Parts: sequence; structure tokens; C-alpha cells
Amino acid sequence: MNSTATQTGLFSTDRRDKWWVGPLASGLGLAAFGAYSTWAAAIGVHYEFGPYLSPFYAPLIKWDAFPFSPAFLILWAPLGFRATCYYYRKAYYRAYFMDPPGCAVGEFRGHGYKGETSFPFIIQNVHRFFMYVAVLFIFMLGYDAVKAFTWDGQFGIGVGTIIMTINVLLLGSYTFGCHSLRHVIGGKTDCFSCTKFGPVKFQAWRGVSFLNSRHQLFAWCSLFSVGFTDFYIRMCSMGIFTDVRLL
Repeated sequence: MNSTATQTGLFSTDRRDKWWVGPLASGLGLAAFGAYSTWAAAIGVHYEFGPYLSPFYAPLIKWDAFPFSPAFLILWAPLGFRATCYYYRKAYYRAYFMDPPGCAVGEFRGHGYKGETSFPFIIQNVHRFFMYVAVLFIFMLGYDAVKAFTWDGQFGIGVGTIIMTINVLLLGSYTFGCHSLRHVIGGKTDCFSCTKFGPVKFQAWRGVSFLNSRHQLFAWCSLFSVGFTDFYIRMCSMGIFTDVRLL
């Protein structure tokens, strides 16, 4: 829908669609995940069940000198990656800062956007560095998912095994669709056929571009899956859920 705001002031717009649904849903979703993940990470118990390990605590680092939950030793990395993600910036800028609330919708300070060129938003540029760490986490979580196929030294599959595996696939789709990774692979290449390993780089760039075109979808699916994976393992550890062995 092509529309422009002919009025001024917060929320002023000529749009007639329900433009506010997206920002509202994003704000509620992020707030719910933030509240749950903070609680789950802070309590420091019920994060393991059999071969299952909550993604909030992976890789598990037990340091006796650290007085807080072991989750806080590793959560800074995925939190930093998501908080500086290009898609999530759009989501929480609109939902919480209302800057702007939506396309062609009036905001607090008018339309004087100058980019993330000054403090504190210039800090968002560290996203590319968090991306490297986030890629390593996918392999570590993948290792935990593989371990979830072993029960008492025997091959086995439980409901939790499937949940952990799906979680890694969704997190991987989100992480490997990162805008920064797409730039690293092909952003500086004008001619793939003119460079060394050009065909390989081109196929890798196409793969990342495919995931990148669905970045918003995977951002939300992976956010839900990582929270649900912790929730499921926590419920099993507390004896509330019974993990069904499928094999």
C-alpha cells in the first residue's frame, strides 16, 4: 500500500490498514521472551534432563568462583547477536521507541533520521563481531543435539531429542541468514566467476541469500524454539512432563 503521512505528530498517518498490529505483536513477543529467558537463566536449576541440556546454558560452564547462574557466562553472546540484529532493530525501534511506529506514520521527532552514527546506536555496529560468535554457538548446540540421541550409552530418540534438533535447525537458519554473514561471503565480490573459488562462494552466497530473504520468519521461529526447548527440558527435569521415548 502506497501511503504518505500528510499530517504531523505521533501516530499521524493517512494509512487505513491496521499498521499498529505488527509493532504491538513484536513488542509483546519480545517482552514475553525477555521475561521468561531472564527468569530461566537466573534461577540456575532444572536445565538438564538425561542427555538434554537447555540452550540457555549451552555450553555448560560451571565455575565455582562465579556466584551467579552459569547461564550468565554464555548468554551475553546470543543476546548481543539478537539485540544488534538488523531485523530486531526494526522490531524494537518500532515497538518500544516508536521511531518510527510504522512506514508513513508520524513519530516523536519528525522524520530527521540520521542513521546509527552516534552514541548509543553506533554500538549496533558490533553486530558483525557477535555474528562470528553466534556461528560457533550453532555448532556447539548442534553437538548437544547429537548427544541427545544417546541414552545410557545406547542410541535413542525421545521427544526432547526432536525438539532440540529442530531448535538447532531453526537457530542455524536464522544465524546463517544474517545480513553480515551474507556480506562477508559475497558483499565485496563484484564478479564471482573472476575470483578464486568463485563458484563455491557464489553457491554459499545464494544459500545465505535464500535464508536472508526469510530472516524475519526465522528470527521469530528460532526465538520461540529456543524458549520452548528450555521450557520442555525444564518441565521434564521438574517431573511435570514425561519425555516419551520414540526409539
